[in-house]
Amino acid sequence: MKEPVLVACAHGTRNPTGRRLIAELALAARRLRPGLVTTAAFVDVQPPTVVDVVASLAAEGRAAVVVPLLLSGGYHVHVDIAGAVAAHPGAVAARPLGPDERLVEVLADRLREAGADAGTAVVLAAAGSSDPRAVADVERTAALLQWGRSGPVTCGYGSAATPSVPDAVAAARAAGATRVVVAAYLLAPGHFADKLAAAGADAVTAPLLPDDRVAAVLLDRYDAARD
Repeated sequence: MKEPVLVACAHGTRNPTGRRLIAELALAARRLRPGLVTTAAFVDVQPPTVVDVVASLAAEGRAAVVVPLLLSGGYHVHVDIAGAVAAHPGAVAARPLGPDERLVEVLADRLREAGADAGTAVVLAAAGSSDPRAVADVERTAALLQWGRSGPVTCGYGSAATPSVPDAVAAARAAGATRVVVAAYLLAPGHFADKLAAAGADAVTAPLLPDDRVAAVLLDRYDAARD
């Protein structure tokens, strides 16, 4: 019996570098798991939609595991992706990539690359969601990142949730921080990442990709959902 197709479902972006890095993430998963069949789907901005991809695979009689290339569980996970698999018994949805300790390790590496030491105030910048489950996922990631750091780690959001990233940076300075670094809790460059430079921080980290640890999380989500 054929293994289910791994449908790597991203948000979607118009940023060409972001598109390339998301595509390379699926290629990295194939490299780590030779023979695995993967395909891409999106919930916004660019085609093909996750609804169309899952329906097409179902029409071919192929089982599918949709892995959200998202860092928390918000509307896209609980509504868009859940709805796409609901009508097809051979399709299941995995949980999103985050929270995960390996992603926190990548964040810590990006902070070091940006010149942040253990005492630097960090604002974990996430895209944001009105879903409290997504906010809880980001806060869990911040708590994991705080471990071993003497400087505070707080959260900021691009939309839908509060505080905004600029407000979180300003609050860190008001609390006495002499240096504030924004940790971009994003897979790849795109609209939100472009806005972080204007948030008022001393530095902004690079997104998580490229990094094989993210591909390993992707494969773990696939394996857990198909078991």
